[in-house]
Amino acid sequence: MAQKTNTQNKSQVKDIKYYSKKFWKLFFYTLGGLFLFFLFASWGLFGKMPSFEDLENPDSNLATEIISSDGVTLGKFYNENRTAIKYKDLPKSLVDALVSTEDERFYEHSGIDARRTFGAALKLGKDGGASTITQQLAKNLFHGEGSKFLPFRIVQKAKEWIIAIRLERQYTKQEIIALYLNQVDFVNGAVGIRSAAKVYFSKEPRDLTVEESALLVGMLTNPSRFNPNRFPERALKRRNIVLGQLVRNKHLEESAKKILEKKPIKLNFHPESHLDGTATYFREYLRDYMKNWVKENKKPDGEEYDIYGDGLKIYTTIDSKIQEHAEEAVLAHMKNLQEEFWIQQKGNKNAPFINITDAETDKIIKQAMKNSERWRILKADEKTDEEIIASFSKKTKMTVFTWKGERDTIMTPLDSIRYYKHFLQAGLMSMEPQTGQVKAWVGGINYKYFQYDHVGQGARQVGSTFKPFVYATAIEQLGMSPCDTIIDGPFMIRKGRHHVTEDWEPRNSDQKYRGMVTLKKALANSINTISAKLIDKTGPEAVVELTKKLGVTTEIPVQPAIALGAVDITVQDMVAAYSTFANQGVYIKPQFISRIEDKNGAIIYEPVPESHDVLNKDVAFAVIKLLEGVTEGGSGERLRTEGGGSGDNRWTGYPYMFKNPIAGKTGTTQNQSDGWFIGMVPNLVTGVWVGCEDRSARFKSITYGQGATAALPVWGYFMEKCYEDKDLQISTDEFERPDNFAIKVDCWTAPKPSVATDSTDTEEQNTDEFGL
Repeated sequence: MAQKTNTQNKSQVKDIKYYSKKFWKLFFYTLGGLFLFFLFASWGLFGKMPSFEDLENPDSNLATEIISSDGVTLGKFYNENRTAIKYKDLPKSLVDALVSTEDERFYEHSGIDARRTFGAALKLGKDGGASTITQQLAKNLFHGEGSKFLPFRIVQKAKEWIIAIRLERQYTKQEIIALYLNQVDFVNGAVGIRSAAKVYFSKEPRDLTVEESALLVGMLTNPSRFNPNRFPERALKRRNIVLGQLVRNKHLEESAKKILEKKPIKLNFHPESHLDGTATYFREYLRDYMKNWVKENKKPDGEEYDIYGDGLKIYTTIDSKIQEHAEEAVLAHMKNLQEEFWIQQKGNKNAPFINITDAETDKIIKQAMKNSERWRILKADEKTDEEIIASFSKKTKMTVFTWKGERDTIMTPLDSIRYYKHFLQAGLMSMEPQTGQVKAWVGGINYKYFQYDHVGQGARQVGSTFKPFVYATAIEQLGMSPCDTIIDGPFMIRKGRHHVTEDWEPRNSDQKYRGMVTLKKALANSINTISAKLIDKTGPEAVVELTKKLGVTTEIPVQPAIALGAVDITVQDMVAAYSTFANQGVYIKPQFISRIEDKNGAIIYEPVPESHDVLNKDVAFAVIKLLEGVTEGGSGERLRTEGGGSGDNRWTGYPYMFKNPIAGKTGTTQNQSDGWFIGMVPNLVTGVWVGCEDRSARFKSITYGQGATAALPVWGYFMEKCYEDKDLQISTDEFERPDNFAIKVDCWTAPKPSVATDSTDTEEQNTDEFGL
């Protein structure tokens, strides 16, 4: 019996030693395996791991920001709408809400919260994961959501831990929070906290209130599920949970929480889009410019910059306030003028086209079809031209632009083409003549529906706004002055002279002649015969040469008829040319970028303004005095009057009653297809063009089609707004008179009647007699 007991004891001891040895062997093998597993993972054997350089400069796909001269973000270029922000610009309430909700021991651990990880493992993840803020950052930066397949997920989790520890060594806690908040997707096109604050509340992150911070932090668990724009009740409950976490972590008093949780969600929801916002036409012009810029200005390693992901900051010369006033002026006047256009098209069976044949109309409509997105899509589907054309006659649901807002309707695509051809378009650009800095750029009436840019893209006939170039040539080459006189009478340039192929006899549109007039009066009243006589004296070659020096890039025919404005020029080139007169004869190429910085704030581009002398100071000032005559007693006089004149119900913002010196020129082209006004004060030159997309769509009479009615009111309304905004410091001074100025510019004029009237009842000279 004793022998048996002893044997049993020895067997039990052997069993304990055996299993103990087995246990420790398994333990050390497991430990060694885990060590090797994490070691191999860190070496990248299970997939690439971020290098030191990757951790130092994570690829965060940052949006390029377009910033105005007064520090306002005008828009962005992006794949993801993400703009980086520094920790110092985050409100304390946001940081507290984030840490309290997502990682309470964030400031205590080194990337991995062992207590939470162990707890999550015991519960098999049923109460959620144990990822710290640093782990979430590692996941977002380097592998995203990852695989659902368990073995792969385990590998990714290990890599996530390793990266988190490395991030903690590389960055401070504050930097990790900033990096994390810059990475998070808040849906609705908002990636990163700055975009989220802009999209949901239209403010900077630093201005977020406690409840707004709690709402955004509450979205982080599941941004789509807690989207406050779509699910406000769900988002409200989640926000209040975050407020409770703030109380639990002693960042908010219970009493304050009770007040805040009763507050409803108040969004100022403005999702960012390339089609909406401020300076849309300018931003698109800038985008095209940057496509070429990246090819000519490469990174130190020779690679091209990515304007959609490299987080560049493009500091522009656009002033957000001036841009805002310009957009308001264009929209206010075009809405007003469009009303008149609709009225005049009633009863026109071929509306909006005037005096063209059915064949000409058909050509315009077919070209519009071929330029349409519908044609492009159907052509890509290998439809025949006949099938595509037939589809334009089938009624379909569509949303159309109106001046009262978008409207859902049913019409054929063919009818929609004719509908959109009715709309008057506009282009406006403002520039500081001394620096060449572009301050405002409005390329059309609505970028979403009309994407053609009438500032930098669309060259149109300039009409009488070309005449100052002729007068400037005469003053420079012939030694004439604004007070010299010339006869307004019948005039002809015979065949063979100045390359004329047929006798050319320009006429004044009112068929009247005024006899002896000064050059100042002739330009003020835009008298055609005087311009023709001057170009006959100088020769068209001299005028073309001067115009090229003034920066006009379009081809100009060497013909006398250019004196009346039979030339296509962009608003951008016309403003730059006129600015030369205001800048004492020195041309400066328009500048719209002041500098470009990379994502770290280093300046990578700073343009040098292009300039050259065109005219001496005396000639430039003489032209300014000529142009002042236009607003003192010519086609632009309504800028100073208090009433009277035809069509005054369409002069938006009238009466303007400006008292300060204004140099300017109206322009009206053949059949009133284009209306122009270019106005100048000493530190701001602004050009405005108005017309339909097609030149055969126009006003029937010059009353509304002339530049003084179509374009000048935009300038007047715009300048009223600028002068009301005292911070802009738009000049009301005289233009600077050169020292020792010798040209006679102060001409005798007949006294004006004591009662203010508007001399523009006499219509300005148009260009019906080009004779080309």
